[in-house]
Amino acid sequence: MDTNELIKLTRRDFLTSTASGLGALALASMFRSDGLLAAEPDNAIEARNLLAAPSSHFAPKAKACIFIFMEGAPSQMDLFDPKPKLNELHGQKLPESLTKEIRFAFIQKDSAVIMGSPRKFKKHGQCGMELSDLLPHIASCADDIALTRSMHTEQFNHHPGQLMMNCGVPLFGRPTLGAWINYGLGSVCQNLPGYVVLTAGRGTSGGASLWSSGFLPSNYQGVLFRNQGDPVLNLSNPPGITAEMQHYGLDALTDLNRLRQKAVGDPEIASRISAYELAGRMQTAAPELMDLSGESQATLAAYGVDRDDPPLKADRAGGPGQYRAFARNCLLARRLVERGVRFVNIYHASWDHHSNLNTELTFNSGMADQPIAALLKDLKQRGLLDSTLLVWGSEFGRTPLGENRVGREPNTGRDHHPFAFSLWMAGGGVKGGQVIGETDEIGWSITKDPIHINDFHATILHLFGLDHERLTYRFQGRDFRLTDVAGKVVNKLLG
Repeated sequence: MDTNELIKLTRRDFLTSTASGLGALALASMFRSDGLLAAEPDNAIEARNLLAAPSSHFAPKAKACIFIFMEGAPSQMDLFDPKPKLNELHGQKLPESLTKEIRFAFIQKDSAVIMGSPRKFKKHGQCGMELSDLLPHIASCADDIALTRSMHTEQFNHHPGQLMMNCGVPLFGRPTLGAWINYGLGSVCQNLPGYVVLTAGRGTSGGASLWSSGFLPSNYQGVLFRNQGDPVLNLSNPPGITAEMQHYGLDALTDLNRLRQKAVGDPEIASRISAYELAGRMQTAAPELMDLSGESQATLAAYGVDRDDPPLKADRAGGPGQYRAFARNCLLARRLVERGVRFVNIYHASWDHHSNLNTELTFNSGMADQPIAALLKDLKQRGLLDSTLLVWGSEFGRTPLGENRVGREPNTGRDHHPFAFSLWMAGGGVKGGQVIGETDEIGWSITKDPIHINDFHATILHLFGLDHERLTYRFQGRDFRLTDVAGKVVNKLLG
C-alpha cells in the first residue's frame, strides 16, 4: 500500500468515525431534550472515558484504605464485646421466643444452650475501651480506634456474607469496595495497581469474587499479589528474553490491541492495553516493593515477620508459617500505601470456629494482634494514619449459643450470627477512642445505634470524599451503586 492509498484510507476512516460519532451525539441530544435520557448530575464522575480525570465530590479525609478481612467471622464476645452474663447463664437454654423464627447454619435449636467465655476483658487507653486479653497489642492503640459493636447483616452463610461485606449486595458480578473507590477517584500510582490484594491462611470462601471489578472496567479489579518473590506470576522475563525484546513484543501487542479497539470499540481492550503497560512498569517497581532489606530491624521485629507459629493445633488457620505470612502482608500493606496504592485488602482465613474455639481463636489472635498494631503505629509514626483508613472486619459474628452440630462434641465453638457483630476502624478521618453501638446482655441483639453494612460502606465512601448516592455506574439500563438502594453515613464515626 503506497502513501496516497494510506492517506485515502485514513481520511475515509476519519469521515466514517466522525459522521457516526456526530450522529450519535445528535441522537443523544434529541433524546435528552425530549426527556428520554436523564440529565447527568453536576460533578458526576465520568464513566465512559477511562482516561478522564476523576475527582471527589467534596474534600476527602482518606486517601488510601487497608481493609483487613478476617474471613470466617471472629467471635465478637471473645474479642470486642464483653458479656459476663454469658458465664452466669452458661449451659442454660434461650427462651423459645428468641430462636423460634431464626435460621442457623448448624445449631440444633432443641438442644442448644448458652456458652460462656473464658476471656478476660480490661479497659484500655484514656477512652477506657474494653478489649479481650487475646489482643494486648491492639488494645495499646485503643485511643486511635473507633470500635463498632452494632454491625448487622441479613446474610448468615459465608460466601453471601462476604459478598455483602465486600460488594454491598450478596450477588455475583458486582464491584467490590476497592473497585468502586478506584473507579471514583482513580489511581495516583503509576507503577503499581491502584487496588492490591494480599492473602494468607487457607483461602476465603468467596475467592476472587471478593476483589472483582464486576461490571466496571476490569482495570479497577483487585490484583492478587503473592507476599514473596514476584508478586504476580510471570512478571519477570524468562531466561533469554532481554528487556529490548520484551519492549518490542509489548509494542506489537499494543498496536494490535489498538487496531482491534478501533474496529470494535470495546472498552475492555483499553483495559487490556493499560494492563500490559502497567505490567511493564511493575517489572521495575515490584522488586523494590517486595525487598524488605531496607526496613530497620526494629520495624521487622515490631511487625514480627520472623515469628514462628506457636505449637497450638489450629487446623483452620491454613498450615504452617501463618504468623510470618500475615506479618509480612501487614508490612507490605504499609509499603503499598506509601507508594500510592489506593486500596489494599488483606484476607486471612479462617476464623470460622464452630469447634475448638478457645485454642484456635488464641492461635489466630496471636497471629494478627502484633502485626496489625504495628501497622497502625507505623502508619501513625510516618504521618500516614491521618490519610489512611485502617479497617478490621468480617462477614458477620458468632452466636452466644454453643454449637451442637450432630456428630461433634457440643459447645466447643459458636455458629454464625448476623444480627449483631463488631468491627473497628482507625485513621483516615475516623474519630478514634470511642465505642459505637451496644448489644444486649448476651450479645444476641442490638440495643443502640444499629449499623448496617450499607451504612458502613456509605461512611467509607464519605471519608474518601465520595457521596454514595452519586457514585454510580450505568449497566444494563440502570444506575448501580455500592450501597444499592440503602445506606446512610454514620456521623458518629467521623472525626
